[in-house]
Amino acid sequence: MPSSVISTIGSLSARLVVKSSRESVPLPLQEIWRLRTATVLASCGSSKTRDLTIKVFMKCSKSASALRVCKEKRRLKTGLHEKLVPMVHCLETLGSKPQEVASAITKFPHILSHSVEEKLCPLLAFFEALGITEKQLGKMILINPRIISYSIQHKLSQMVEFLSSLHLSKDGMIGKVLVKHPYIMGYSVDKRLRPTSEFLKSIGLTDMDLQKVAVNYPEVLCRDVNKILKPNLSYLTSRGFGVGQIAAVVTCYPPVLIKSVSNSLEPRIKFLIDVMGRRLDEVVDYPDYFRHSLKRRLESRHKLLMRKNISCTLSEMLDCNQKKFLFKFGLVQ
Repeated sequence: MPSSVISTIGSLSARLVVKSSRESVPLPLQEIWRLRTATVLASCGSSKTRDLTIKVFMKCSKSASALRVCKEKRRLKTGLHEKLVPMVHCLETLGSKPQEVASAITKFPHILSHSVEEKLCPLLAFFEALGITEKQLGKMILINPRIISYSIQHKLSQMVEFLSSLHLSKDGMIGKVLVKHPYIMGYSVDKRLRPTSEFLKSIGLTDMDLQKVAVNYPEVLCRDVNKILKPNLSYLTSRGFGVGQIAAVVTCYPPVLIKSVSNSLEPRIKFLIDVMGRRLDEVVDYPDYFRHSLKRRLESRHKLLMRKNISCTLSEMLDCNQKKFLFKFGLVQ
């Protein structure tokens, strides 16, 4: 457990005043939590936090019913010192900016319904055991505040076991995956992550390839096989890519299986063949072709090369920044 968090929790626990009031307010639950959020932040933040809180509060308080609740401040403070204030203080120790805390609470107001001692502390210890630093913990929770609601036993532990099955248990690799893409923890291992990994194996990826996918492109594991990966595979096959070629492209650039066919893959392949007059196997040699912007990179550089009647490989054309590209081909004015 990070020392700063322990210190914060300890000092807060000594000041807690537990209240058991359960008065109900005739408003939608989401709206009530947003109003509670404004009350809490205004009471315990800095001047910048309070200014930001006012903006959030006004945004969430446009309805007449919300304004009525504003007048009943006592009701809004139900459970204030029991859960809300301690949670906000702990979030502040994890966040570097007041805006981050306010944004996290706005995205997931129910984060304030969880106890620091019963929920947040065990989570912090769990993530720390995976080699995740306090700063990284803050980033994860503030990006995906729903993490607070996840069960360690029934969800997070299964996630760790799954990533371990991909041989990612060394050198804090599991922690790196979770930090890189915190939203991966929201997906079911059995319904989403494992089926996706099995599909990737079925098209030719090895265990080592899957490790690279998990570490560098964890978002690929989160996509639905039937709705996204299979349609992309079918499109690549229809354009003439062989089984081995597809495996090679996916191994080097996994996002090719999750990019939009109509907005990304098709325009780039048409430009490759119809405009540049190149072959598909050139993409197999340089799969990162699909990573580059069509307008800002592919079209602009192709035009510059055509003006000078210069021929080169895709990697020579694209695998460098603009300054090096111009210098390499003598295009500097």
